Amino acid sequence: MQQIRARQLAEWLSDDSRRKPVLLDVREPWEFQVCHLPDSRHIPMALIPTRREELDPGDEIVVICHHGGRSMQAALFLEHQGHSSVINLTGGVNAWADEVDPNFPRY
Repeated sequence: MQQIRARQLAEWLSDDSRRKPVLLDVREPWEFQVCHLPDSRHIPMALIPTRREELDPGDEIVVICHHGGRSMQAALFLEHQGHSSVINLTGGVNAWADEVDPNFPRY
């Protein structure tokens, strides 16, 4: 499984010459309400097994959580289910607040 840092993801998202990844946020609903990256899809980690058909196995998917642990587990699961390009956001939304947007809400 690939890993990406928050700054690298920010650069990717701002690069109009690159196809944007699917941003998959696997946190709990209350966490997603506190903060989330723009255009991210929300599927809580516990629901990934029953909702994985909503994700195209050929898409580049960046999986996001609070610190990177849950997203890593979800990314590994998706890889085992045949998704070819799954990337874990190292440090999660906490790293996004540290490295990209200091005004991003924290919890």
